Amino acid sequence: MNLRDLYHNRWARMGFWSFLYLLWVIWLGNYWWLFGLVVIFDHHITRKVKWLFWKKYYKEGEKRNTLLDWLDAIIFAVVFVTFINIFFFQAFKIPSSSMESSLLTGDHLFVSKLAFGPRIPQTPLTVPFTHNVIFGKESYSTLIQNDYRRLKGFRNVRRGDYVVFGFPDGDSVLVKAPADDYYTVCRLYGKDYAIKSYGPVVVRPSDKKDHYVKRCVAVAGDTLSIVDGQVYVNSVAQEVWPGVQTTYEVVTNGSRINLKTLEKLGLNLAELYFDESIPGYPQMPLTAEMLEQVKGCPNVVSVTEQVDVYPPDYPDSYLMLFPFREEFRWTRDNYGPLWIPEAGATVKLDASVLPLYERIIRDYEGNDLKVSADGAIYINGVQSEEYTFKQDYYFMMGDNRHNSLDSRYWGFVPEDHIVGRPALIWLSTDRNRSFPNNVRWRRFFKFV
Repeated sequence: MNLRDLYHNRWARMGFWSFLYLLWVIWLGNYWWLFGLVVIFDHHITRKVKWLFWKKYYKEGEKRNTLLDWLDAIIFAVVFVTFINIFFFQAFKIPSSSMESSLLTGDHLFVSKLAFGPRIPQTPLTVPFTHNVIFGKESYSTLIQNDYRRLKGFRNVRRGDYVVFGFPDGDSVLVKAPADDYYTVCRLYGKDYAIKSYGPVVVRPSDKKDHYVKRCVAVAGDTLSIVDGQVYVNSVAQEVWPGVQTTYEVVTNGSRINLKTLEKLGLNLAELYFDESIPGYPQMPLTAEMLEQVKGCPNVVSVTEQVDVYPPDYPDSYLMLFPFREEFRWTRDNYGPLWIPEAGATVKLDASVLPLYERIIRDYEGNDLKVSADGAIYINGVQSEEYTFKQDYYFMMGDNRHNSLDSRYWGFVPEDHIVGRPALIWLSTDRNRSFPNNVRWRRFFKFV
C-alpha cells in the first residue's frame, strides 16, 4: 500500500489528524480541547454530524456550485491563515528607518512566533487578517478578554536579537495622530491640548498595540549604560553589530559625494542632505564599514562623530528621554546606568527610583500607585518601600542609533508585549522609487 492509498483509508487519516491535534493540545496545555478528538473521530469515521456544513459533496457527474466552492475556499483560507498567524508566523512590514542599515524601510517580513513562544490571543474577537484597524476603525471587540499566557518557544529573548513587540506606549492612541506617542504629546503640550487637537483617545488592550521592531540590547537583570554612544551591559562594552550606525558630520572640499557612491553605500538618500554652508553633510548615518569608505572619498576633508552630551540636542529634552526627569541628566548617547527589572526581583522604592519603575508598577502590572504629599508611596492602598516585579522586561534600541524612537524614549518593553523574532524577508521595496526600480531584488527571501 502506497502513501496515497494509506491516506485514503479513513482510519489512517483519522489517526494522522488525531496525532497532530494531540500534539497541539499538549503544546497548548489546555486539555479541555481533547474533546476535539470526538469531532475528528466523527468527521472521519461515524459521520453523524456534518461539521463542514457549508461544504457540498458532489455525486459523480453532478454540476459544481461555483459559489459554494468559493465559500469553502475562503473559509478554509481564513481558518488556516488565522491559525498560522496565531501560533507560527505573522507578516510584518518595516515602517520606518529606525533599523537601517540592518532592516530597511519597506522590508516585508515573516515574524516567527515559535522563536520565543506564541501568545494565546487576549482579544480573540478580531476581524480576520487585521491587527487593530480596518477602514479607520478599530477592528476588534473587547467583549472577551483573556489573561496573558505564552506557549513554550524554542528559547528566550537574548541580547542582540531582533524583536517584534507591541509598542509599550500604544495603550492610548490619538485618533487624528495615531503615529504620534500620546504620552509624549501630553508631556510636551499638555493633555487638554493633545485631546483637543488630535483626539479623541482610543484605549487599546496589550495585544492590540502597534507592532515595532528593534534590537534587544539588555535583558532582565542587566544593568545598561551608554557612554559616548557605546553601549555597556553589566560594565562590559557590547558588541557593535554590523548593521549598527550613528551619525557623522562629513565635511567636503565644497563638492558633493558622487550620488552613485552614496547609493552603493546603501544610504537612505531621502534622509540625506548637503549643506553648502559647511560645506558637507551635517548628519550622515554610517556603519563602521561605511565610515571607512566615506573617509576614503577624495573630496572628503573630515568626518566627525556626533555625540550628544548634556543638555540633549534638539529635538530631545528631558521631556523626551525616559524617565522624563531633568535630574537624571541623560542623553541618547550618554544614558544610564539603568537596571532592567526581572520577574521575582525586588527593588527599593524612593523618590529617586520611582520614576524609573512607576509605569511598570501602575500600568504593566496593574497596581494602584499613589504618592502622598510627604513623598510616601502607596501601592494598592498599602504604604510600600519596595516592590517585587511580576514579569521580565527588556531594553530595545534601533540600529540607526540617532534616528530611532526606542527604549531611551519610552522605557522598558514588558515580556507580555513580545510578539516574535523576524525570520525572513520575503519582499523589499523602496517607497522613494517607482516600479520596477523600487524592488530590492537582492533582499528577496533573505533570512534575518
